[in-house]
Parts: sequence; C-alpha cells; structure tokens
Amino acid sequence: MALASRRLAGFLDAVPVPMLAVDRDARVAAANALAAALLGADLEGRPFVTVLRHPAILRAVDWALDPTEAPQPPHDPALPKPPDGVVTLRANCAADGREILAEVTVAPLPAALGRGATIAVQDRSMAEEAEQMRRDFVANVSHELKTPLTAMTGFIETLRGPARDDARARDRFLDIMEREAGRMNRLISDLLSLSRVQAEERQRPAGRVDLPGLLRGTLAMLGPRIEAAGVVVRTQGLDQPLRLPGDTDQLTQVFQNLIENAVKYGGSGGVLRVSLSRIPHEAVLRGPAWAVTIEDHGDGIEEQHLPRLTERFYRVDGHRARAQGGTGLGLAIVKHIVNRHRGRLRIDSRVGEGSRFTVVLPETAGRG
Repeated sequence: MALASRRLAGFLDAVPVPMLAVDRDARVAAANALAAALLGADLEGRPFVTVLRHPAILRAVDWALDPTEAPQPPHDPALPKPPDGVVTLRANCAADGREILAEVTVAPLPAALGRGATIAVQDRSMAEEAEQMRRDFVANVSHELKTPLTAMTGFIETLRGPARDDARARDRFLDIMEREAGRMNRLISDLLSLSRVQAEERQRPAGRVDLPGLLRGTLAMLGPRIEAAGVVVRTQGLDQPLRLPGDTDQLTQVFQNLIENAVKYGGSGGVLRVSLSRIPHEAVLRGPAWAVTIEDHGDGIEEQHLPRLTERFYRVDGHRARAQGGTGLGLAIVKHIVNRHRGRLRIDSRVGEGSRFTVVLPETAGRG
C-alpha cells in the first residue's frame, strides 16, 4: 500500500520545516510545500537517491527503513543529541541544482502511517555564511585595533627606557601615539555608526531633507580641508528648491564621506565636481529619482577593485588609506545608509582619469 496518502500529506504539511517521506522502497511518497521549494517540484515517486545525493544521508535513510540490516549512523558531535531512534547530521549536498549546507534529521515513519522514513532538510547555508561573516568581522576588527595597540605599547616601553631623557624622541613618539589613538577612536566611532545604520536599515526614514541645502552645508563644513588640499570645487544644480524623503544626519554622513574621499584620494586632480540632477524614470527604483554625483580627476581606481569597495575593511591601498586616517568602513556605512533610503550607489572609475560616485535617491517614499 502506497504511503502517499492524504493522511501522510497532512502530517507533513503540519511540520514547519522542509520534510518529505519515503516508502519502504526508498521512493518519495510525499513532501510538504517547504520541501518542494527547497528541493524542487515533482518529488513524489522519485527514488530518494535522486533527490539528495549524499552518502551519509542515504545511509541514514537505509537505517531508518530497516535498522536490522543497516547500522545506525554515528551522531554528529557538532549538533545537539537527538532523541533515541533519530539521526541528525550536517552535509554539503546538491539541492535543486545548487550546493547547500543542510542539517538533516532522519527518523522511521510513525507506525500508524506505514513503513518508511521521514527526512527533514533545513538549509543552513545562509546561517553559516552569516557566521563566517561574523568571524571575519571580528578578525578584521581585532587586526585593526591590535596593530596600533602593539605600536603604542612599544613606544611606551621605549619612553620608559632608552628614550626616557630624549626630548626629541619623546615628542615624536607622543605625536605618533596621538595619531594612532585618534585612528582607533575613529574606528570605534565608525563601528558604532555601522551598527546603528544596520539596525535601522529596514526602517524607511520618516523625515524630509532639503538635499541642495544639505550638500551646500556639507561643502561649507569641509571648506577648510578642501582649501588646504588645494582642490577647487565646481557645483551644478545645488541652487534649486528640492525636498526628498530622507534622514538628514545620515545623508550628511554619506556626502561628507564621499567628498572627503574625493579630496583625500582624488585631490591630485585639483578639481572636485558635485552635481545634482533629476532622473525622470529610474528603472531600478521604478519611478523618478535624483542623482548626486561626486567626481574627482585623481588617480582613479583599477576596475577589479570596484565591486569590493563597499565591503567592510576593504582597502585598495591599505598603507595609504591608514596613513590618511581611513578606517575601511566609510563606504560600507554609505552603502547601508543608501539602502535604507531605498536608493542606489554607483561607482565608476578609470585609472588616470578619476572616480565618480553617484547616489541615486527616490523622489517619493514609495513602498517597502
């Protein structure tokens, strides 16, 4: 008697994880909607070996179908110990044409439903990727803090020893320590800012922003730094009245970061262009939008670096960026703020010609 009955299907549909059942011949008898979404449609009637091709999973299914003929697979120590008569394991396996890290639970089918086995398959790929990102993030932060702390510890030991009475060495070391302490302080500030931005990313800004006024104010605030770098600013479109949905403080942070970067790394070009223009229909945003373009004529960035510029701690030239006081988090913060505003960040650059960063913001709040 086939197990693919209404009663079995109802049993699986009540389970809140992807689950399927196989009959005594190891053919799929039923699968819930979650299993179909994960493993593909038309599962019923297929040999289970064609659904999940992994030796450990197949051995567990053989054991569940007939414990007297197949030994129970060993427990995976990385997982919580399951109840008696149940096997849990983790396996990299192909599912619906892609590779996933699955947590699989195999158990004999309840006797009332016939002879067979149930297999619950949970895709842990995203959780594993998130955990790897967390580990990488902690490692990066540790490295960014450990390097200046090690240097400062060395200077302190030198000042207490050989350089105790050397005024020139003392002043030089104290200047370096002050600079390193400032960089660590900026790093911590950027980490806190990134954390706040990510926490709010799903919440649309409730206020409205005078975008031309915000850009003029940011340029005025950075005026002394721009002048000291010998950079001339050319603006276009900043004298028109315009109010958009947005968070004033966060958008100020975006444009301050982009303009500071243009001055730091593109200042050799001598000219910084800041323009504001309307896009009648932005395809990705499905409506009208406004584009703020910040363009320099400096050294430019090699093409292979462009896709990774908004990654946390990614630097094109790590030594130069650290010397300039960069933390490697600025463009990551920019990306998350722009995402919160449901906007787009575009980066174009050519070596020897300069770089152009464009922030596209929707004209209306829209949905989502």
